Amino acid sequence: MTTSRRKFLQAIAATAVGTAGLQVNPSSFAKDDAVTELLPIIDTHQHLWDLKKFTLPWHAAEDVPALRHSFVMSDYLEATKGLNVVKTVYMEVDVAPEQQVAEADYVTDLCQRDDNPMKAAVVSGRPGTPGFEPYIRKLAQNKFIKGIRQVLHGPSTPAGFCLQPKFVESMQLLGELGLSFDLCLRSGEVIDAVKLVDQCPKTRFIIDHCGNMSVTSTDAAARAKWLDGMKQMAARKNTVCKISGIIVTANKDWKAEDLAPNINDTMDTFGEDRIMFAGDWPVCTLKASFAQWVGALKQIVKDRPVAFQKKLFHDNAARFYGI
Repeated sequence: MTTSRRKFLQAIAATAVGTAGLQVNPSSFAKDDAVTELLPIIDTHQHLWDLKKFTLPWHAAEDVPALRHSFVMSDYLEATKGLNVVKTVYMEVDVAPEQQVAEADYVTDLCQRDDNPMKAAVVSGRPGTPGFEPYIRKLAQNKFIKGIRQVLHGPSTPAGFCLQPKFVESMQLLGELGLSFDLCLRSGEVIDAVKLVDQCPKTRFIIDHCGNMSVTSTDAAARAKWLDGMKQMAARKNTVCKISGIIVTANKDWKAEDLAPNINDTMDTFGEDRIMFAGDWPVCTLKASFAQWVGALKQIVKDRPVAFQKKLFHDNAARFYGI
């Protein structure tokens, strides 16, 4: 191990001990000389919001004071400095519906520039609504737009919402246009999403945040329902899963081993070719810095083969998004 590499890992370890309580052994990030250099990372879930440009209605509806200010590209670059994040995929931030076109334009501009790592985007949309088809047909002509997301776990979104006929029709249209849909829903509703996927065989679906099962849950029945849904979802070949998000469900003094059961269950269920790292910054900062989240995940997968780790952090995302 080179001196510079050792110093970097020591620095990461130092930053990873704090409010999150993560204990990291620098030597555990790499098992041999083949990975002495930092693995390249594609972050498939990069949030940004500039409150001078956009209104986020959920800021007023949810108790998230730490997130009620702008998080722009310069902030992200600072948060990920030294971690070898080589490319990113923007993830929509639930802007006000009338600003969805402006959001797409905003991130398209970032994708076209060479001063940041953003190479693709998943933007806001309201499938099933009258204006969705013309909106998405126009966006489908934009080479940087890879898919759509509408968060389905909000208090105003009832269980089974994704199975409404008009919503299903919109999902089928996404497949026809070569676009994907991110499924961000309650852990107990993953099985509902399976029913949606079965009606849309030509559409690619991404399960966000390991299916949103809380890492602190001790409800055996709820965990069994979540895992059953994840296994059924993984049996559908047009699905993949992001390893992300669950850090915000951890206790304040979390450790990597607290996250490991959900992460390992998810990775083993979907397999090494259908999982992708996702940062979920700045939402992750409610419990951890970007570096702490990366460090925790590397700690969890340190005994997996190097090829597995490369797929998780980079290769699968590059293939899935074509970036």
